[in-house]
Amino acid sequence: MSDATGPGSRRLDIRPARLGDVPAIRRLGSIAYSEQDNYTVEQISAQIRWFPEGHLVAVHDGDVVGYCASIRLPESRALAPHTWKGITANGYGSTHEPEGDWLYGYEVMVDRSHRGHRLGQRLYTARRKLCAELGLKGVVFGGRLPGFARRHEQYPSAQDYVDAVKAGDLRDQVMSFQLRNGFEPIGVLPGYDPTDRASLGYAVHLVWRNTHDQPRSRHAAYAPDRPASTVRIASVQYLQRGIEDWAAFERIVTYFVDTVADNRCDFVVFPEYFTVQLLSIENAALSPLESIRKLAEYADPVRDLLQRLALRYNVNIIGGSHPVEQADGSLLNVAWICLRDGSVHEQAKIHPTPGERYWWQITGGSAVRAIDTDCGPIGVLICYDSEFPELTRHLVDQGANLLFVPFSTEERYGYLRVRYCSQARCIENQIYVATAGNVGNLPRYFNMDMHYAQSGIYTPCDFPFARDGIAADTTPNVEMIAFADLSLDALVQARKSGTVQNLKDRRHDLYSVRWGGGRAGQTRSN
Repeated sequence: MSDATGPGSRRLDIRPARLGDVPAIRRLGSIAYSEQDNYTVEQISAQIRWFPEGHLVAVHDGDVVGYCASIRLPESRALAPHTWKGITANGYGSTHEPEGDWLYGYEVMVDRSHRGHRLGQRLYTARRKLCAELGLKGVVFGGRLPGFARRHEQYPSAQDYVDAVKAGDLRDQVMSFQLRNGFEPIGVLPGYDPTDRASLGYAVHLVWRNTHDQPRSRHAAYAPDRPASTVRIASVQYLQRGIEDWAAFERIVTYFVDTVADNRCDFVVFPEYFTVQLLSIENAALSPLESIRKLAEYADPVRDLLQRLALRYNVNIIGGSHPVEQADGSLLNVAWICLRDGSVHEQAKIHPTPGERYWWQITGGSAVRAIDTDCGPIGVLICYDSEFPELTRHLVDQGANLLFVPFSTEERYGYLRVRYCSQARCIENQIYVATAGNVGNLPRYFNMDMHYAQSGIYTPCDFPFARDGIAADTTPNVEMIAFADLSLDALVQARKSGTVQNLKDRRHDLYSVRWGGGRAGQTRSN
């Protein structure tokens, strides 16, 4: 599929299926199955009626492009030998038991033209998230073995074939995908689907075990290799170097997004003005004001690229920052927050530095707002803004638990100001803060030529967190990525019963932070 260009055409949501989706789901089934094998309207309707929460659709620009079906079953049935027809009541889902302690998945369908958006992974993640929310023991299903028929002479036994795939000696299209998603085989199911000739009727019995089998918050992030309340963050320390064309820039950014997606990150943050290397394409001597104006011309392509990558790679991208020309001709330093559902939010820098105001005539924004994500509310402050405590406090009052600080500093003094203030924001607000800075040199472009950074992911300083308040950091002045798993439950614990309780102990009778407002439209979403 070629990605569309308009923001509205890139929205992708995972939501519970409705009866009104039945015709679209059936059309989707016609892609995967013959008319004879496709689900009937009655079957799909019954599936949704029996267990509405367990049937999910992926919707792209209003079109249903993915569907997964699940029921609840007791362990005695879910983990016992079975066939597809028997365990699903021939696809009607009437075997659903509301008190069942396992989530049984019996269907996943995706539109082939949308496979570049990792729909299968999104649907499996949503299914595991549902399992965690309901406090079930895990997810179980029978997985096809589409490579078994081709390898039957080499592996006469289905169990031998499964063992070979598990050991990494073979790759099976379905089973290998499930292993990467945290599922484990517990046996084979003979006669699971006699019509599946590629699998010779067999299926591999797969389970994912919920190690935190109690109900979880719907705002918690989720991945198979970590608890449901844990969010995985990546911070890109970006090397500035000359490039020849736009394609080179796109390759570099795509590489980083692809890498963090392979590591199942929920968020990745790029540095402030990481796009400045686009000026090297011009290969011309420009004044400071000409440089920033020329860079602003790339605003739409950069925004579109980040939005496209967030959707394609299923990761929330904090796109550093970029100069954006306003309708009145003024310039704002804007961070684009591109969420993996296709939506895009903007956060303008509130306090331009003296250098930004003098050399580039950057003006300040007038609003800071928490942004709702699938991992809960977050905030973004660009570089210098992190040095003003009232901004973070305003975001935390709105519910933000994660703060992202893209920065760009040319020497160690500037970097240390951002670092120390970011760590202070962690402690005084009991939140997590992730910073990302530029490194390297870019000759010929005044006020953008030198860079110094050590990016990091910081925590409050208390028992549930990293010993020194640093969850991860990078080597100074080296291009690399910092990763960290951050527990949202630990924040709740610290705020309620920590050694110190900064948020709880504020003296509201003496002081408060009250936002005075400003021009509309400087923090917006679509």
